[in-house]
Amino acid sequence: MPKEIAFKIKRQADPQSPSYWEEFVMPYSPGHNVVSALMYLREHPVNRAGQRVNPVAWDCNCMEEVCGACSMIVNGVPRQSCAALIDELEQPIVLEPLSKFPVVRDLVVDRTRMFTALGQVQAWVPIEGSYDIHVQAPRISPKEQSVRYLFSRCMTCGCCMEACPQYHGGSKFIGPAPLGQVYLHNAHPTGEFFREDRLHAIMQDGGITDCGNAQNCVQVCPKDIPLTTAIGELGRQTTVQWLKDVFCK
Repeated sequence: MPKEIAFKIKRQADPQSPSYWEEFVMPYSPGHNVVSALMYLREHPVNRAGQRVNPVAWDCNCMEEVCGACSMIVNGVPRQSCAALIDELEQPIVLEPLSKFPVVRDLVVDRTRMFTALGQVQAWVPIEGSYDIHVQAPRISPKEQSVRYLFSRCMTCGCCMEACPQYHGGSKFIGPAPLGQVYLHNAHPTGEFFREDRLHAIMQDGGITDCGNAQNCVQVCPKDIPLTTAIGELGRQTTVQWLKDVFCK
């Protein structure tokens, strides 16, 4: 049994400051995940050299792998730090912020670009003020429910965006998470009323044609969402939409 837990953490004081590495150790006890270990380091902000430093900043909320807030790179893999168990990780445990989003401080990043993309593709079902909510909603078969449920589990954690080679600061690509939500909402009995708007949105620069089919997104998704299935189906939908635009004017 180890006597300590060792960390190597990539830190950055603010968006304009250079990044640097800092090492920490803490007493070992079983049952820790990365977030609970970071909580200990916050209460005892002393690095391996014995210097008292500013506590490490990170995001977390639900601690149940639901909110997506605690995303970071753990030992080279983008994942939820609340689900990263210390006893299953090789030490020293290397923590880095997601590299595809601007760093706010230490392990905290600004995921605004991803949320903006969700707005761009209208990733919602417009019912309030638009439809009579007293009318019985269309029924959905259990088979359809099971497929759509997979995509409704997306917590916008950004892991798929981090793993995508086409998604980076110099690219317009909106990324796999918004594409998965286009597929979900286009399949909804009410959401499909805005199907053409969503398809036209992803037919623009930075849309579905920018996907290189690396398939990294499905490898790292904490919720096992079949994103490549959605992207493949959206490819078919956008092709049909393009033909309608050309021949049905």
